[in-house]
Amino acid sequence: MTNDKKPWSGRFTEPTDRQVEEFTASIDFDKRLYRYDIEGSIAHCRMLAGRGIISKEEENTIVSGLTDILQDMETGNFAYSIDCEDIHMAVERSLTDRIGDVGGKLHTGRSRNDQVSLDIRLYLRDEIVRTIDLVETLKSSLLTLAKNEIDTAMPGYTHLQRAQPVLLSHYLLAYWEMLNRDNSRLTECYGRTNIMPLGSAALAGTGLSIDRDYVAECLNFPLMTKNSMDAVSDRDFIAEFIFDASLLMMHMSRFCEDLIIWTSEEYGFVEISDAFTTGSSIMPQKKNPDVAELIRGKTGRIYGNLVAILTVLKGLPMTYNRDLQEDKEPLFDTIDTVQGSLHILSEMTKNLCFHRQRMLEEAAKGFSTATDVAEYLVMQGVPFRDAHEIVGRLVGYCLETDKELPSLTIDEFRHFHEGFREDVYDRLTVESSVNARNIPGGTSKEMVVRRIAEIEEKKS
Repeated sequence: MTNDKKPWSGRFTEPTDRQVEEFTASIDFDKRLYRYDIEGSIAHCRMLAGRGIISKEEENTIVSGLTDILQDMETGNFAYSIDCEDIHMAVERSLTDRIGDVGGKLHTGRSRNDQVSLDIRLYLRDEIVRTIDLVETLKSSLLTLAKNEIDTAMPGYTHLQRAQPVLLSHYLLAYWEMLNRDNSRLTECYGRTNIMPLGSAALAGTGLSIDRDYVAECLNFPLMTKNSMDAVSDRDFIAEFIFDASLLMMHMSRFCEDLIIWTSEEYGFVEISDAFTTGSSIMPQKKNPDVAELIRGKTGRIYGNLVAILTVLKGLPMTYNRDLQEDKEPLFDTIDTVQGSLHILSEMTKNLCFHRQRMLEEAAKGFSTATDVAEYLVMQGVPFRDAHEIVGRLVGYCLETDKELPSLTIDEFRHFHEGFREDVYDRLTVESSVNARNIPGGTSKEMVVRRIAEIEEKKS
């Protein structure tokens, strides 16, 4: 027979209103913490026995009951009930139903306040590792693409206007660098998450002689929290993860924005595989970059989760408040969204086909080598500001006469400055412009190949 008594029932003279039970219950979403709740409970139980707070026989009975519950949950044979309120009470009530009153000894020396903090930290550190692995997969996809497109030139943009030619590989590696920083942030977040809070109890610790070091060792925590009030009241590690995820989603969104623009007929730089696009219900000819658009759209969703958790935390008095129940849904949704986006973007990136000739042709347009001409004059001893003005007037002349820089005669060049010679034409090709940027971090083929080699060497 199921025990429906609340854990706080001794203080109350009336049963909880059903509406209150429904409003305050979190079991529908926090049940995904079940594995971590049981893992933490087993470690806590073994510690209690080791300190002589419960007997060895009681330890074996409790651990056996928890193991059975875990098996039922893993196989989908566990019946969750809103009466249990949250995953902690669902496990504890089921344990007591299975093994009797000895199950009530499991909660000795702890509170749901430090218990939930433990569960979330155990859960989140696993999910951070999964997220980092997915970011690495996307980085690998970009790196492979960069190696394959090492000779592909494209127009680089500022203000969405053609600026200077760059290598497509250089562009792709820009996103590799962004994702690499994302993983650095996630790694640091892991370190601040990987701290054991159990033993803080409700807010002040416990008067029982527990062994926090033992529990930390059992659960592979290198550190323990230093202040019981801080341990149960803050969720900054959750906010930090969602912030890191927001930056990660922003980087993916920017890449997707470029792909969306580039797939248009106006650009025609890339085609996404049919397997990662969709069509129109009314226009038979359409091929829409819906996956990229959804990643772009879901980025705002993660930003919303960040604002939600920060808003929950901003006005909380010390220490635990029920508002903190609202930390889980933004966290869970962020994890599901960012990991799903990473996975599908990695696969889609492997299925991109760049139109190299089109990109090369467009890279040569729009006076994209004008800066090279200015730098040519600088090498003749002309101050850069003067060179900038001279080339600006050259471009103005080209616009008036409907010409491009390579089509000008040497006399036309010299009309604007006598320092121009025949070798100026060597600076006007896309290839020469790209390879002129032969400094660390530049877009020349030599530097891009070198950066790829550095990345691969670090991976090996």
